[in-house]
Amino acid sequence: MKPQDMVPVTILTGFLGSGKTTLLNRILQEQHGSRIAVIENEFGEVGIDNALLLHDSGEQIIEMNNGCICCTVRGDLVRILGELRTKREAKQLDFERVIIETTGMADPGPVAQTFFMDEDIGGYYLLDSIVTVVDAKHADKQLDDFREAQEQVGFADRILLSKTDLVGAGEQEELKARLVKINPRAPIKPVHFGETPLDDILDIRGFNLNAILEIEPGFLEEAEHEHDDQVHSFVFRADQPFDGVKLEEFLSGMIQVYGPDLLRYKGVLWLDQNANRVVFQGVHMLMGGDVGKPWGPEERRGSVMVFIGRKLPEELFVEGLKQCLMKAG
Repeated sequence: MKPQDMVPVTILTGFLGSGKTTLLNRILQEQHGSRIAVIENEFGEVGIDNALLLHDSGEQIIEMNNGCICCTVRGDLVRILGELRTKREAKQLDFERVIIETTGMADPGPVAQTFFMDEDIGGYYLLDSIVTVVDAKHADKQLDDFREAQEQVGFADRILLSKTDLVGAGEQEELKARLVKINPRAPIKPVHFGETPLDDILDIRGFNLNAILEIEPGFLEEAEHEHDDQVHSFVFRADQPFDGVKLEEFLSGMIQVYGPDLLRYKGVLWLDQNANRVVFQGVHMLMGGDVGKPWGPEERRGSVMVFIGRKLPEELFVEGLKQCLMKAG
């Protein structure tokens, strides 16, 4: 199936009380002309969030009450996506995209991996992006106290900052600096009571290998308050070409060892003897790559890679990557 014919899926995550459901309510109410199937999940036996959702919008809301999508009911996610497909193909359901709302304590990684590991799911549904809602008022404490909050930021393709009206401009800027340190590749946008342009949420193509790798400009700036966050990121840049064989061997070895702690990683690479850029990305142990567009005749060539994970040995990665570069002369 061609990508344009697949059903796009957005994973909506964020810590407890961050405002995911407020945002989802708005998506389900707005006259945007897109029919959306929602897979909702709430931690515990009672789907509290379902009571908050408005039911007059005609969308199919599917709720799982027996645990967290990304762990105990991961099999159920595959089953439900399969059922949705069957009903859609039988014309019993009419939807154009899927939004999966994860519980506030969920690591979105296993949910994302489902779309790469299950051939039936990955062949029909296109994982579009992971969108993380961050509560500006309580984020600092949540990031201090809960690894899950850091991981949700680390996985994000887009970060939406809620409750900004409850904090001052200085606090906001400090928080943004901290978020950029954790994840330099996710743009940060304010969202007020769920009001944000749908373009900020849908069709981001965060898992598109040919998407431009943009690093947030504040990444290299020194933060006023340094935090000892378990989840952090680093960027590797090189203006010499890589030896493709050495690089593949090195990355494969590092992923074998550190894959469980690698949340997201992505790169645009200049490989020796290759007229095209090569793009790659991964989630945990799953890594994929593809040939990108050709280098322009006047274009300055180079590589940029970003790694986001839990307590990664940055120096080991950097030194290893340097060893994979072609030697000058």
